[in-house]
Amino acid sequence: MSAKKKDLLSSAMKRTSEWISSQEVSSDVTVHVGEASFSLHKFPLLSKCGLFKKLVSESTNDSDATVIKIPDIPGGSEAFELTTKFCYGINFDMSTENIAMLRCASEYLEMTEEHSVENLISRSEAYLNEVALKSLSSAITVLHKSEELLPIAERVKLVSRCIDAIAYMTCQESQFCSPTSNNSNSEVVSKQPVVDWWAEDLTVLRIDSFQRVLIAMMARGFKQYGLGPVLMLYAQKSLRGLKCLYTENLRSGLVNQFSSLQEIFGKGTKKIEPKQEHEKRVILETIVSLLPRERNAMSVSFLSMLLRAAIYLETTVACRLDLEKRMGLQLPQAVLDDLLIPSFSFTGEHSLFDTDTVQRILMNYLEFEVEGVRLSNNGVDLAGDMERVGKLMETYLAEIASDRNVSLQKFTGLAELIPEQSRVTEDGMYRAVDIYLKAHPNMSDVERKKVCSLMDCQKLSREACAHAAQNDRLPVQTIVQVLYYEQQRLRGEVTNDSDSPAPPPPQPTATVLPPPKLSSYNDELSKVKRENQDLKLELLKMKMKLKEFEKENNEKKSSTTTTMSSNHSSPRSTASMDKPPLPRKSFINSVSKKLGKLNPFGIPPRGRTKPPKDRRHSIS
Repeated sequence: MSAKKKDLLSSAMKRTSEWISSQEVSSDVTVHVGEASFSLHKFPLLSKCGLFKKLVSESTNDSDATVIKIPDIPGGSEAFELTTKFCYGINFDMSTENIAMLRCASEYLEMTEEHSVENLISRSEAYLNEVALKSLSSAITVLHKSEELLPIAERVKLVSRCIDAIAYMTCQESQFCSPTSNNSNSEVVSKQPVVDWWAEDLTVLRIDSFQRVLIAMMARGFKQYGLGPVLMLYAQKSLRGLKCLYTENLRSGLVNQFSSLQEIFGKGTKKIEPKQEHEKRVILETIVSLLPRERNAMSVSFLSMLLRAAIYLETTVACRLDLEKRMGLQLPQAVLDDLLIPSFSFTGEHSLFDTDTVQRILMNYLEFEVEGVRLSNNGVDLAGDMERVGKLMETYLAEIASDRNVSLQKFTGLAELIPEQSRVTEDGMYRAVDIYLKAHPNMSDVERKKVCSLMDCQKLSREACAHAAQNDRLPVQTIVQVLYYEQQRLRGEVTNDSDSPAPPPPQPTATVLPPPKLSSYNDELSKVKRENQDLKLELLKMKMKLKEFEKENNEKKSSTTTTMSSNHSSPRSTASMDKPPLPRKSFINSVSKKLGKLNPFGIPPRGRTKPPKDRRHSIS
């Protein structure tokens, strides 16, 4: 058919449709689309829709030709109403909101050029190519509408064209698309990527479409670490509503009010429908698979949020282990809230916190440190990172110690993993041990000794030693160790001060005032010396009183012995009474001699000779 004849036919059909509408000709066909019914005329429909021609030609009688059912047209009754208006020549607006529906419905109704000039398929394709796929926001809208029109949207390649257009335009707009750069995947991201304006628009997509868009972007050269903000926005929107993402109720101020997670997350079962749980599980696993591998591309708090959701939604083991390894790699940047992961046991017999997960995170960090498996260590303070991790884990131990359901094995197992070089002082460990002993008062002596063995008493500060010396919860052996090491420290400070050379005389040319820190140290040292001298005097007084007590005790014993021996005296015994009897070695006397030999306060021995026998027990 020539173009001239097509134009003539099209104009004739248009005039016919207008005449039918204006004259209100009675309908001769009823079309059922879902629950909606349309009373129409055969001529406008047959002139543009190949599907209607087939249905009418296949009907065996007139009744079949007057009632047509179209149950599965893409877009439903709304799409059929627009296509009917097109068949009748009624004007309506094409937009990004309805173009996907029109394209798929026209494909379903076979509205091709074979049946009419400039039919709906060609008109919708022209709008897509010239308008809808020319802007990023319009392409995203069309793709979002196409998700409800599968599989026909895939058949007409509407989905793939939208994804390709989105990937192309995002790479043009974004700062993270540089195909010619030579940066490796192990590059440390020094700055957090800035969220592009189009990232929020992508969050309306379904997870499968969202994944295909990101893969297409990376295929066009988009850097993977630039996907971090996009993934964060999508995760926060799609996982919104899960109570497991928040830790406000898990802090120590409220931990005693919850014997289990039943009061927080429901009693016995999860407060989430199975279908919704499955959808969120698929979303989470997909997001984790798209996370960039570069260090610091994602914040630790975001990884912790994903890990809580993964445990709550019971994702695959590989998904959870991946998140644990990522957190272990960035553990020095974590804070306490990032490690307060609830144990979703839904019973009162388990601890409130998931200590096993935190233990695996710490082991991953130690593995990276020992083996040197880092994506990049340029400019990274390894010693500082280790110290920060040590303080963080001590704070975590103190936080979980108040939970009565935390077993001794889990507490000690986690504490023993903390490297000794990361603990400058033992004050944090002592605080955790003290809280644990207070929360578990029924522990045996052996168990208390095992808990206290976690800390090194030599590294306790002076304030911690003073507190530990009066702490009734600690075993006696631990208190003795604390006092012993504190005495050794005082002795070392005094010895170092006496052995230190005299300061050089001041220069006459300038007068320099001593720094405040040195002055305060000298004052503290003088104070310690005075306290040490006072302790020495107190010890000497105690020794003198002890000797007086022994002398009085010996005199009483000797007088008793003399009275008893006078009844059975002999020449030899009488001669022996001329000399004073030797005192017996009592327990107190032996202890006194041992204390004198130990010399705990470093008193130098005085040059004295052995006293005569008649003055051996004298204190004058």
